[in-house]
Amino acid sequence: MFRNILEKIVASCSGGVGAILMGYDGIAIDHYLIDDSNHDLNLVTVEYSNVIKEIRKTSELLETGELQEITIKTELFYVIVRALTDEYFVALTIDRQGNYGQGRYLLMREAVNLREALA
Repeated sequence: MFRNILEKIVASCSGGVGAILMGYDGIAIDHYLIDDSNHDLNLVTVEYSNVIKEIRKTSELLETGELQEITIKTELFYVIVRALTDEYFVALTIDRQGNYGQGRYLLMREAVNLREALA
């Protein structure tokens, strides 16, 4: 179920490389990676999960509301992280020549389906 949703997000996004559903504890639930990618999406997201967890805590401490989305922009990729629940988030990796706005929209649209599948 999760893999189908993640695949739909990646396949629908111009420049999509992969997507992963993960807990804030750094444990991956499921992922989808395009075949020609030689990047370890799981490792990248595990490393980013610690940073995401700290940003989430900071938002709570500052009382700025619940974390909704984070974007990490590197020389090669965009990594868009969308919070789903108190325990889980989804991350989409897009090639820098890809469509960042489309990726954000797809994550927002499919977040409902991922939440339902988690329930």
